[in-house]
Parts: sequence; C-alpha cells; structure tokens
Amino acid sequence: MEGDGLLVRKIRDGTVIDHIPAGRSLMVLRLLGITGREGLRVAVVMNVESKKLGRKDIVKIEGRELRRDEVDVIAFVAPTATINIIKDYKVVSKFRVSPPREISGVFRCVNPTCISNKPGEPITPRLVLVDANSLTVKCWYCGTVFRIDEVMKAP
Repeated sequence: MEGDGLLVRKIRDGTVIDHIPAGRSLMVLRLLGITGREGLRVAVVMNVESKKLGRKDIVKIEGRELRRDEVDVIAFVAPTATINIIKDYKVVSKFRVSPPREISGVFRCVNPTCISNKPGEPITPRLVLVDANSLTVKCWYCGTVFRIDEVMKAP
C-alpha cells in the first residue's frame, strides 16, 4: 500500500462486486456459498471510502462468473452493488443489481408459525417483493410482510 491508494491485484477472469454497503461483504460471500474452501482466489476489501456510499465493501472472485440467480440474491443484501464481469483483465460487462419479483429458498419467513418454518414440510420458503426501495417482502404462504433485513444476520 502506498499513499492513500489501495493495492488490490487485478483479476484475469471472474467477477468484481463493487458498491456493497459497508460491512455486508461477508453476507454476500455467505449467500454465494463461498467459504474459502472452494479453491477460488477471493479478495474482500471492507470499509473503504466511497463518494457514492461514504464507505463500501468490494469483493473480487477470480475464476468465477456469477449466475443470474446469484446476482438476484445479492440485491437483497447489497441493493447498491454493481457487478463487473472480467475477461482477460478487462471489464466486459457491468451492471447494477436489481431484486427479483420473487425469491425462493434463500431467506426464511419471520413468522415462526408459518408453514414454511415447520420441520418436515416439503416446501421451500418463497418471498414476493412488495417494495424494492425498502426491500420489503411478503411470504407466499402466510402473507406476513417484513423487511428482508429482519432475517439477515451477519456471520
């Protein structure tokens, strides 16, 4: 590190997730199922200065391009994130995340009596987006409305 600049090696091929709200990069990794045991080279930069957010996190994943369903999940924990797809050291695609209208099997309903929380029930938790700005969702099964941050816990 020299001066105020940040030295993080460029990646040849992979994904850079930028503009993650400060402190949420570990949640992003957890939702992507990245534990460090996959053999992927992953760089996590936390709480760096950002003109847009004040502070932000950045995640670089070498050797892996994210699928659309993975990008959709990121939108629920990092709605300001941008995804950069890198090929041969160049950004070939860049886009902002956007939460999907519906998400299944990722987050649980906050209602403890919801059928989706009953052990042995052969159903997958399913949430419908009510408001993208506040990330408010509604449980498909019981109709409980809640903000997605109510079910997110930092690792």
